[in-house]
Amino acid sequence: MPDNATSIALIEAFVKADKPVGAVCHAPAALINVRGKDGEHLIEGKRVTGFTNAEEEAVGLTAVVPFLLEDRLKERGGIYSKAANWTPYVQVDGKLVTGQNPASSGPGAEELLKLLRSV
Repeated sequence: MPDNATSIALIEAFVKADKPVGAVCHAPAALINVRGKDGEHLIEGKRVTGFTNAEEEAVGLTAVVPFLLEDRLKERGGIYSKAANWTPYVQVDGKLVTGQNPASSGPGAEELLKLLRSV
């Protein structure tokens, strides 16, 4: 997903239209190459979260995935934070909502709904 031109274009169109964008667990990988209105990486300087290196290690997939999401979000300039493994954790920065893991799906959806209702 991080290199899928269609996905990138769709997310960038949402950002340019000032619409909320949400991603949970491994889905923030789709944001890695997305550019914001200013032309910089969308996540640069923004509070974000996603599946942690420790969670990846716990499920034995560190050697399987193409990159560790926590590391890549930090490399792209995201202000990455996390909670304990498998606990719900969500970050909202402007109209960007990210969730750490599957347990964050509900809380992430609630935050996204708040943003959608405010539009």
